[in-house]
Amino acid sequence: MNDSTTPGNMGKETAVRSYVRLLARYERLMDISRTLNSTLEIDKLLEYIVRAATQLTDTEAASILLLDPKTGNLRFEAAVDPMGLSLESTVVPLSNSIAGWIVTTNEPLLITDVSNEPLFFKQVDESSGFTTRNLLGVPMRAHDEVIGVLEALNKHEDDPFNDEDVNTLTTLAAQAAVAIENARLFEQSDLIAEMVHELRTPLAAIAATTHMLLRPELDEEMRTGLVQTIQGETHRLTRMTSEFLDLARLESGRTRLSSESYDLRDVIQQSIQTVTPQAVEREVQIATEFDPGLPLLVGDAEKITQLIMNLLTNAIKYNRQQGSVIVRAVTLDDGVRVSVSDTGVGISEASLPHIFEKFYRVADTEGYTHGTGLGLTIAKSIVEAHGGDMSVESVEGEGTTFTFVLPLPAE
Repeated sequence: MNDSTTPGNMGKETAVRSYVRLLARYERLMDISRTLNSTLEIDKLLEYIVRAATQLTDTEAASILLLDPKTGNLRFEAAVDPMGLSLESTVVPLSNSIAGWIVTTNEPLLITDVSNEPLFFKQVDESSGFTTRNLLGVPMRAHDEVIGVLEALNKHEDDPFNDEDVNTLTTLAAQAAVAIENARLFEQSDLIAEMVHELRTPLAAIAATTHMLLRPELDEEMRTGLVQTIQGETHRLTRMTSEFLDLARLESGRTRLSSESYDLRDVIQQSIQTVTPQAVEREVQIATEFDPGLPLLVGDAEKITQLIMNLLTNAIKYNRQQGSVIVRAVTLDDGVRVSVSDTGVGISEASLPHIFEKFYRVADTEGYTHGTGLGLTIAKSIVEAHGGDMSVESVEGEGTTFTFVLPLPAE
C-alpha cells in the first residue's frame, strides 16, 4: 500500500484542507471587517452584510432583521437571494418567530428543516416567493445589547450547517452590529450638523435686529416692528428646537409609543376642532368623509393627533383664501387609509421627491410662510413607527393630498 493512501495520511490531508479553508474564511472576514468599518451609508452597509453572509456560509440567501425600539417588533431590513436584493422593511413579531426567539434568548439557532418548525414565520416566504428549507440565525450584538438577527438560508446542496458556519456567522454578526450602530450615529451627527446650520438664520436675524434697536434715531413705530421681528424669530427658534428633539427621539427610538385602542374618527374631529380658528381666519372650509364603521386602531393616539394636526395646519396655511380641505378615512383589507387634501398652491414636480426630507422647504413658497422644514419628516416618522407608510400627490396651482395608511391591529 502506498503511504500516501493510508488512513492516517488521508486524515492529515483532510485536516490540512479544513485548516486551509478555515484560514481563508477568516482572512475574508478580516477584509469584510475593514469594508464594514468604512461604510457609513446604511443601505449600502446592509447590502454588503447580507452578500457577505451568503458567501461565507455558502448559502442561497441571507437576511438582516433589526429590532425596532419604537414598536418592539423586528423588521426585515435587507435580504438577498437568487432573485436579487431587497431593502424593503417587513415587520416580524417578536413572539412566535424564529428571529424573535434568537433575540429573546441571545443564542444562535440552527434549523435543518423549517417545515417542521412551529416558530417559522411563513408570511415572509409567501410575500417574497422564496422558499426557505433550512437556516442558521445568530444574534447581532452591539455594546452588550441585541439589535437584531443575521440569518443565512438554504445551504447549497442542502449540506448541513456546521460549527464553522456558526462561528463565522456569529463573528460577522458582531462586526455588522457595530458597523450599523456607527452608521446610525453618523446619521445623527449629520442631523445635528443640519440643525446647527438651520439655527444660524434666525440667530443672525435676531443679532441684526438687536443691533438696529440700539440706534438712537429710531422712532417708536420702527422700534415696535423690530421687537416684533425678534419675537417672531424667537418663536421660530423655539419651535425648531422642539421639533428637532422630537425627530431625534423618533429616529433614535428613545420615544416609546403607547399602545392603546383609539377611535380614529374622534382623533380627526378633535384635531379639526383645534385648527378651526386658523381655518376661519383664512376662510377655509374643512369637510370630512369617513367610511361607516371605521375600526378601532391600536397605537399612540397622541402621536397620531400630532400627525393629523401637522397635515391640517399645512393644508390651511398653504391654501388659497376661501379654499377647502377634505379629510377622508377609508377602511382597507389590512389597514385604514387617511388622506388630507387641499385646494392650495400645490408643490412643484421638482420639489415632490424631497418633501419629506429634513429641513426641506419648497423654494417657491418660501416667503409665503415660514416653517422649520421638520414637520413633514416628523409626520412620516410617526406613521412608519406605527408600521404604516405615507405618500404625497400634488399639482401646482390646484392643491396637494397627503395620504397615510395605518395597519389594523393584530387579532
